[in-house]
Amino acid sequence: MADQKEVLSFLQGGGLGQPIERIDTHAATVLLVGDRAFKMKQAVRYSFLDFRTLEQRRRALAAELELNRRTAPNLYRRLVAVTRRAEGGLELSGPGEVVEWLLEMARFPSEARLDVVAARGGLERDVAERLGQTVARFHGRLPPCRARSGAEALAEVIAGNARDLRTLVPDFFEPDVVDTVVQKIEASFACAAPHLEARRAAGLVRHGHGDLHLANIVVLEGEPVPFDCLEFDRELATTDVLYDLAFLIMDLLARGLTEAASATLQAWIDARIEDEELAVLPLLVAVRATIRAKVEGFTARLAKAEPTKDAHRSAAATYLELARRVLEPGRPCLIAIGGRSGTGKSSLARVLAPELGAPPGALVLRSDVLRKRLFGTPLDRRLPDDAYVPAVSERVFEALAERAERLLRAGCTVLCDAVYGLPGQRARLAAAARATGVPFAGLWLQAPEEVMEARVAARSGDASDADVMVVRRQATTILPPTPEEGWWTIAAGDGLERVLARARAIIAAAV
Repeated sequence: MADQKEVLSFLQGGGLGQPIERIDTHAATVLLVGDRAFKMKQAVRYSFLDFRTLEQRRRALAAELELNRRTAPNLYRRLVAVTRRAEGGLELSGPGEVVEWLLEMARFPSEARLDVVAARGGLERDVAERLGQTVARFHGRLPPCRARSGAEALAEVIAGNARDLRTLVPDFFEPDVVDTVVQKIEASFACAAPHLEARRAAGLVRHGHGDLHLANIVVLEGEPVPFDCLEFDRELATTDVLYDLAFLIMDLLARGLTEAASATLQAWIDARIEDEELAVLPLLVAVRATIRAKVEGFTARLAKAEPTKDAHRSAAATYLELARRVLEPGRPCLIAIGGRSGTGKSSLARVLAPELGAPPGALVLRSDVLRKRLFGTPLDRRLPDDAYVPAVSERVFEALAERAERLLRAGCTVLCDAVYGLPGQRARLAAAARATGVPFAGLWLQAPEEVMEARVAARSGDASDADVMVVRRQATTILPPTPEEGWWTIAAGDGLERVLARARAIIAAAV
């Protein structure tokens, strides 16, 4: 049997055949070689993992290979044995005794990692939306784990976090700040526990990624690819899918990327439609944030250099403040954005959403998206004309109002984006606001004919099927709101900034 120093000396001395860059973490060594990367587990033991034996390391690497192929099959290739030659030296995949195991992966450029992309300001909305869709598809493929507790496991995490945070008082946290966060989390958990158990019974506890943050996502050919999941403890990675997502939402919020967090959550929700249970999301984001807060605090305590200590102290405070902020009680509201096709409803909704409601913002319900979902049609595929007959539209607008009610009851602020060209459609949405006891504001956008026609003609890849002929037909079929209906009219032909300013003023006054 070789020790790991001998193995690394062999690998770095030409065993892998090319010049090598080495990266060490708390539990692994990664060697970058040309277009490949090789990971070796370190023979270490912590409270949460044990890699001291060769078989333990092989099992961990095999699990890493299997689990990460769920999201990144093109990155994770195979296990490679380091073996002993008959004359005593080492070689790869020889017939002799196996002395160590490596995981071979495809290498990707470090600048493609999503935390690096975000740091240079490159995390655009379309990437964030694709990220939410990718995570939703991943969660949808996972089998349920109903034997795993929905609430009990989270209660243990919450209790452990509280104990750990208090050990960092007063050196790194103020006692009243910790007490406030702990009390808010405990109170939120008391309300959320029945919902978490209901989600477990519904099959929404699954063996997910477990470590879903920006540094574990890479953008390849424009698509976000999660990798490096939590592989060493199945129980730790088996959680509610919302808790899996919450790590990602928390990481985006902690970096100040509220718009990206909003777009990611919106895309995930549009794919999965888990409306009522979004009430538990603020709690799950807060728990994820307190975990990061205590980890940064512990790291600061161990740091020897003051600049390093200060950096970790600051990060710990940021995470703890985020946990407090997402649990601040806020009154939800319902905002409707109506008007003919091409008036800029969806553009306005996308910009307003991150600004409204609790972080990461309001959820947007688009009639175009709901209609495509009703027919099981991809969002970028055009529906036939019979999908727009009055009876179908009535179903769509009723579904829109029903979803708005569910989300409002879950504590979410909602933006409804639809033409709303008939009084009954507008009245039904106002009734949803009254039924849930939330403020309501209706914004009616108007633009010149040539502007609307130019906008719809320029669309591509959007859920809306409206074209120039639809815009012209709407001139005779739509009934704008009357003053008695209480909607505000906004001129929307002069650019988004002016429309935004007017919309913000109206919403501030109404809600």
